[in-house]
Amino acid sequence: MFRHTKQVAFVGVSDLAAAERFYGEVIGLDLLDERPFALVHDTSEAQLRITAVDAVRAAGYTVLGWIVTDLEAEMDRLAAAGVTFNRYDDMGQDARGIWTAPGGARVAWFQDPDGNILSLQS
Repeated sequence: MFRHTKQVAFVGVSDLAAAERFYGEVIGLDLLDERPFALVHDTSEAQLRITAVDAVRAAGYTVLGWIVTDLEAEMDRLAAAGVTFNRYDDMGQDARGIWTAPGGARVAWFQDPDGNILSLQS
């Protein structure tokens, strides 16, 4: 029933101005300003609504991620913009913080200004 419909993802933030700087300038998303409630990133495949909430309750797991072609280059670009990549005990991450899944996917995690855990995967 929904397999051919466009998906909408949501991430809660406490400050839309800070979110606009992070998701727009640092991450590089094209954002539509729909204040006072949300910022929207819209593609033909999906929509991301960065929604203002009273209190962010950051999850202890990844809430949003992107599949990228060159993981290291994207990590370098984000690090140059001040992003720090997460390290997790007992995950077996390499020196850069990249974890390789049993199936071969490579993943690196980082956080937005509200502590939401985001990821890059190649």
